[in-house]
Amino acid sequence: MDQQPPQDQDGSAAAGGPLTCYRHPDRETGIRCTRCDRPICTDCMIEASVGFHCPECVREGSGTGHHPAANRPRTLAGGGVAADPRLVTKILLGINLAVFIAVSVSGRWLLDDLLLFGRAYSGDPSAGVEGVAEGQWYRLLTSMFLHQEVLHIAFNMLGLWWLGGPLEAALGRVRYLALYLLSGLAGSALTYWIAAPAQGTLGASGAVFGLLGATAVLMRRMNYDMRPVIALLVVNLVFTFTWSGIAWQAHVGGLVAGALIAVAMVHAPRERRNLVQYGACGLVLLVVVLVVVLRTAALT
Repeated sequence: MDQQPPQDQDGSAAAGGPLTCYRHPDRETGIRCTRCDRPICTDCMIEASVGFHCPECVREGSGTGHHPAANRPRTLAGGGVAADPRLVTKILLGINLAVFIAVSVSGRWLLDDLLLFGRAYSGDPSAGVEGVAEGQWYRLLTSMFLHQEVLHIAFNMLGLWWLGGPLEAALGRVRYLALYLLSGLAGSALTYWIAAPAQGTLGASGAVFGLLGATAVLMRRMNYDMRPVIALLVVNLVFTFTWSGIAWQAHVGGLVAGALIAVAMVHAPRERRNLVQYGACGLVLLVVVLVVVLRTAALT
């Protein structure tokens, strides 16, 4: 990542360097607080009767008339800044590990109950035909947390940890969780649509590829060097289409959904931020549901 110029005590750039927000040193800005003259970014500036004020002046009672909550710091996407920026990532990682241990201990029956497949006879002949097409839509979600091989879960959890933490910090917890789950569901839906009905798939790869796509969008938004993430993306796509046993549909579906959601998250205009962000998430979910309904109708 590009290094930022040294900052003065008030957050302004040193002589000759670009002006950056005093609370977010990685963001260049041309806006200053009209009371204390601190440089502030668009997420920190609070509208006043004349110009904009910084959160510090609002907190000290600058007379803007805003509620005290207005000075709460926000992430790039408008989410609240949390004390632990990796909390959701840790929870997701813990769930994946817990399910992996449960499957390892319980054996095949739990794997068959959580696995994603369209329509087939399960391991228990007495159960009859099962699958998403038989109304077991939960498999689209449960398969995202399901792993059987140590190497498989190791790669996915490393990707979740490396990519998830920075994204959670940049988007905020709620937006980050929506990105992760919708990317995984999009990958599951595309797999259900294209793969053979009896083909079983599992893993968090769709969600992790969604994080990879979102990382590329975020780095472009922040004007960071794109070469590392492009190289990582190319390597992963090469493995996706050349390594046998990989459900490429989950990777592609998650990647596309993650990138689209991230575009809405980091490029939404501030005045319509929530509408654009949650509208994009709703649209992705609608497409997932539509794909599943159409595929179910074709199989039944």
